[in-house]
Amino acid sequence: MNSILDVKQVILYRDKYEILKQLNLQLFPYQIHTLLGINGSGKSSLAYTIMGLEGYKPQKGKVLFQGKDITKLPVDERARMGITLAWQEPARFEGLPIGKYISLGMSEVSEKKVNEALEAVALSPRAYAYRSLDKTLSGGERKRVELAAVYAMQPKVAILDEPDSGIDVLSIQDIGLLIQRMAQHGSAVLLITHRDELVQQSDVASLMCMGSIIYSGLPHKTMEFFQINCQSHQQAYGSQPWSLNSLLNSKVKKINENKNSK
Repeated sequence: MNSILDVKQVILYRDKYEILKQLNLQLFPYQIHTLLGINGSGKSSLAYTIMGLEGYKPQKGKVLFQGKDITKLPVDERARMGITLAWQEPARFEGLPIGKYISLGMSEVSEKKVNEALEAVALSPRAYAYRSLDKTLSGGERKRVELAAVYAMQPKVAILDEPDSGIDVLSIQDIGLLIQRMAQHGSAVLLITHRDELVQQSDVASLMCMGSIIYSGLPHKTMEFFQINCQSHQQAYGSQPWSLNSLLNSKVKKINENKNSK
């Protein structure tokens, strides 16, 4: 099967910092590809680059969609092509009926499809279709509505940036089933998460570190590599991005301190 989206040798700078470093990634239809990495490793920046958000145009490299170079295309054109992004913080359209919000990205609007999308995220259509998007909704409910909207679009590429954030533990299974259904319908799903339950449901997983993908493989192998090699670094040095020089200097400093203490 041919890939539907290719990120090739992408380099991205923001505020003079190199955020993505010759990054390569392939996404395939019917596949869930999980992206792991500690805070600041570049996961969301990669998602925004694929989506074409303002300020995330690569300085070098290409983003190809179905073989076409879309590196310079704006976000609205990419959305029309079938690429969509579910944000960490769900969009707010205060006062808009939930059913109407879900239907905004649908090619053919129908009450049946809206209800199916709500049911896919375990929200009752009767209780939520005509309810307003407002402050009475919990964070978890808003996240479910956002995921229902993405599901209803039936995108070719679905980028899910921590869809489990703000979701209670009992609902993680529902989110996992939704993601599986999206892939079964033909979407290429790029999933950013730290949840073991969701990682294990993916087909392949990649690990980002300091703006590059350093490991790809079976989900459990990638998760094991992440836990051994990355989480300990986060505890020692904090969130990325790190300056390599400052990281090396801190290690040298610790070595010298240990020598002097002897």
